[in-house]
Amino acid sequence: MARFAENLKKLPGVSHVAAINLLDAAGDVLATIENKAGSQGSLAVYNHLAQTYGAITPEAARKGLEMFAEHTDDARANPGKHANIDRLLRLIEERQTLRTKHVFAV
Repeated sequence: MARFAENLKKLPGVSHVAAINLLDAAGDVLATIENKAGSQGSLAVYNHLAQTYGAITPEAARKGLEMFAEHTDDARANPGKHANIDRLLRLIEERQTLRTKHVFAV
């Protein structure tokens, strides 16, 4: 199994993305992943999932968990430690989809 750092190297860059807003079915912003230290890896994963699947669907969430690699195991063992992974786990469990709205850097 590839490790998270290796997976990140395969993803498109996100320097042009300031943030990704995650929207529920009503269009309300549930969460924002910003392009800042500590969340750039999550931003890259969610950006890739949004580009590939058009939204963060349960299928996309499963792929995201694979991409987070060793961090997914840590998130399962420590709920609350990795909010962006916890969200993917919930989407699968609840069979929910989140739309995404990119905020581009200027």
